[in-house]
Amino acid sequence: MGASIIRNFPSWSIMLCLFSGIVSSVLKKRGARLVNTILLLSVSVMSGALLIFTWNSGVAYTYQMGNFPAPWGNELRFTCLEAAIALFFCIIMFLSLFGGNEHLNAEVEGRKHNLYYVLTDLLLASLLALLYTNDMFTAYVFVEINTIAACGLIMVRQVGRTIEAAVRYMIMSLLGSGLLLMGICMLYDMTGQLLMTQMHDSVVQIMATGDYHVPMTVAVCIITVGLAIKSALFPFHAWLPDAYGYSTVGSSAMLSSLVSKGYIFLLIKIIYRVIGFEAYHDTKIIHVLFIFGLCGMIFGSVSAIKENDIRRMIAFSSVAQIGYIYMGFGLGTFAGMSASIFHIFSHAASKSLLFIAAIGLTDVSGGSRKFSDLTGAGYRHKIAGVAFTVGSLSMVGIPLFPGFISKILFAQASIQNHGKMLPALIVLAISTILNAIYFLKTVIRLYTPVENSEYTVARAKEHKGYTLALILFIIINLAIGTCSEYLVNVINGGLLNEIAEGGKSLLNLLQTTLPA
Repeated sequence: MGASIIRNFPSWSIMLCLFSGIVSSVLKKRGARLVNTILLLSVSVMSGALLIFTWNSGVAYTYQMGNFPAPWGNELRFTCLEAAIALFFCIIMFLSLFGGNEHLNAEVEGRKHNLYYVLTDLLLASLLALLYTNDMFTAYVFVEINTIAACGLIMVRQVGRTIEAAVRYMIMSLLGSGLLLMGICMLYDMTGQLLMTQMHDSVVQIMATGDYHVPMTVAVCIITVGLAIKSALFPFHAWLPDAYGYSTVGSSAMLSSLVSKGYIFLLIKIIYRVIGFEAYHDTKIIHVLFIFGLCGMIFGSVSAIKENDIRRMIAFSSVAQIGYIYMGFGLGTFAGMSASIFHIFSHAASKSLLFIAAIGLTDVSGGSRKFSDLTGAGYRHKIAGVAFTVGSLSMVGIPLFPGFISKILFAQASIQNHGKMLPALIVLAISTILNAIYFLKTVIRLYTPVENSEYTVARAKEHKGYTLALILFIIINLAIGTCSEYLVNVINGGLLNEIAEGGKSLLNLLQTTLPA
């Protein structure tokens, strides 16, 4: 009985998010915030229970919506990996909102506070749907919901730069969504299926017979490009710095940590669950992803070095970190994919910490985000200085922090691919040096003493919520960095389930084509 209830948690989580958004729309600020807090805690508990259940069972589960079978029904499919990411997303969103709550009054008009929480509820609903859905069209629908919610979170601040950033974000996102929809339509034309598992069975047969080879390659390519645009892979990243740099504090932390990761995880599901990793490898697009990933690692860091605005510097750093993830895809190995997924966790934990810490540092620097005014800010706001240092050390790749584990995993994965080993290791080393230049330079400036400073000193007692959020973020980063083995096991378990599912499709094909 308990197991059957737990299997309903993914659908309940998504529906609860949508229902909370409806309720919050008619509430005032305090009520909407309370509903949002209860929602995040409830979904976190359900995701945690689902993680324990799926990890103990070691298998993937499929939930049929309304008990309608394929091809008419809609399905959710989940393993320990989806449950772990869902739990992690809820924690990061909760701490991002908690850490940015003090600045919400100054950044958002009072009458729009409930709208802000409606958008966060929709954002969480779309992220959970992208994690759990086993249906391509449902994935597209929630990609659009994710886009609208993210755009709203950018422009809810309503200053000149955020409106411009939101328009730019919407234009690029719609371009990516259009390509994704075209690719889904082409796959549907060739397979006659929308459920990912059934679509994969048809794709295996198409690949075996050699039919539709060119249309299949085109469909795979435009889906990949569409999701690459939406996740800000170089050179499709022009919208990112303003979107992350000028939105509200909580929005910046959530957008940089969660939104792009939802699109990336959807691409991972398409690679394994729809196309099949071997077939995806044969399209040669992974070589393009590898090159763009390497370029993003370099150019993102170079752009961050040239910035004089701390929040835009952190935003440009995200371009480099997205490059790491796609570089892992481009290696074309199990280890490379595992390293990329681990980096999703690593980057989300560290980047949200950096954005939340940065606002505390600017508050004690007269509201200025310029590095010249941030000198000595680490002394004026001690917890924010420590938190920013922790996030910076993680981004650079210092031991005990998640960024170090990510770079070790990427290096190990690179060694397994002899053809790409040398460029991957060289760019990994160069990117690490560049990360050190702009992050450690910032940390040094934060702790450079200033005589007769005219700026105020922050007191932890006056900012209890903000201080607690930073402490919890620091603990999460240390936990991922020191207990990474458990997280890697969860990631590998989820990927092995996807590979096993693909193997079943190939076995079924062989049984139907080989003589008895």
